Amino acid sequence: MGRIGERPYWVLSLSLPIRAIHQVGAAVVLTAYLLDALPGPPALYLWIAVLSGGLLLLTEWMRHRQIFRELAGMITLVKMLLLGGAYHGFLPPLVTVLLAFVAASIGAHAPKKIRHKLLY
Repeated sequence: MGRIGERPYWVLSLSLPIRAIHQVGAAVVLTAYLLDALPGPPALYLWIAVLSGGLLLLTEWMRHRQIFRELAGMITLVKMLLLGGAYHGFLPPLVTVLLAFVAASIGAHAPKKIRHKLLY
């Protein structure tokens, strides 16, 4: 695992409702792509997913200072690239968004020793 930093307990406690908000925003974004909503996901839920995801990444970074060298950080980076490519029309939206969500789900539920293993 990478370097471990201090994360106050209140930050951990705050990250739980942020994660729930993130899941709501992400669920609406995924549903919009799965159901082929035009012209795309509702902007409000897209911003909820993006901003809450950034906050979650910040809370994880407080504990795991080398998050982008770990599997969890690499999955997050790939997920952001896939979602950006789908949103801007560079990649096929339906398959790409679904792939990003499946990868994120697998990465989020992997055991801690795997999820936070240093890759490079």
